[in-house]
Amino acid sequence: MSKKSFRAAVNEALAQEMRRDPTVIVMGEDNAGGMGAPGADDAWGGVLGVTKGLMPEFGRERVLDTPISESAFIGAAVGAAACGLRPVAELMFVDFLGVCFDQIFNQAAKFRYMFGGKATTPVVIRTMYGAGLRAASQHSQCLYPIFTHIPGLKVVIPSSPYEAKGLLIEAIRDDDPVIFFEHKLLYDEEEEVPDEPYRIPFGEANVTREGGDVTIVALGRMVKLAGEVADKLLKEGIAATVIDPRTTSPLDTASILDSVRETGRLVVVDEASPRCNLATDIAAFATENAFGALKAPIRMVSPPHTPVPFAPELEDLYMPGAKEIEAAVRAVADYAH
Repeated sequence: MSKKSFRAAVNEALAQEMRRDPTVIVMGEDNAGGMGAPGADDAWGGVLGVTKGLMPEFGRERVLDTPISESAFIGAAVGAAACGLRPVAELMFVDFLGVCFDQIFNQAAKFRYMFGGKATTPVVIRTMYGAGLRAASQHSQCLYPIFTHIPGLKVVIPSSPYEAKGLLIEAIRDDDPVIFFEHKLLYDEEEEVPDEPYRIPFGEANVTREGGDVTIVALGRMVKLAGEVADKLLKEGIAATVIDPRTTSPLDTASILDSVRETGRLVVVDEASPRCNLATDIAAFATENAFGALKAPIRMVSPPHTPVPFAPELEDLYMPGAKEIEAAVRAVADYAH
């Protein structure tokens, strides 16, 4: 086991699965670079260098640079999956889903259902999401609620390098279409990650902290912030359970409900826009199924319902942070009728 960044963990998962299974291919814009242009081969590895080093080992037949046409190469990946390959396609920014959404939600998501279980579509679509990189409104959104809404898609949101490697290997081996979300601000985060391949099952939440006073459910990058808040408040006598769902479809509702019934208080932290996001969905589910256990109103921590600002000062204000999470936890912990 060695220390690896989130970026390196994703790269290692891809390389190990490509060595294990010759049907695994990688495709996307600038996945290799250098094709027909000045500069060395493998010059890019994707816009943030995640796939760098794969092309020299596996060749351009398995690491494909694509035209700037998401509708074309996402459609090609879905078709290739239906014909026996296991493509991992990189949708550079999730904000670009608008030009390839039909291929995902009307085709890939429905093949197994429409063909009576006789067709499988083992395609993984890796994509970047989230604010904080000063990439403006068209490159900074959290759109996993849109994909979670679609039956037939599996939606994965890793929160750390360890989670990223195990969940990506699971995604590549899964026979259904998987949308794999990678937060831009996590790529340089580091932690101990096993060198050998391992799998993390979908639909099983990770409880990163345990406490009896309040339940915090957090997604993606928000998991680390929630953990830091929980550690701080524990010193003051407020013990929080922090739950990382890992996947939003399937969602481990049992773990969430068990914790809410124990603590009686729930805070949900979600970087997606507040209308119809995962925070509202989880809050509604908990209210419907554990209302009698609640000792305080559920609090949701999300950004304002606006486009992501470009100005650094405004973007920093836009993103939920430790301060907002702490205020929400204190509010439910101190609540009294």
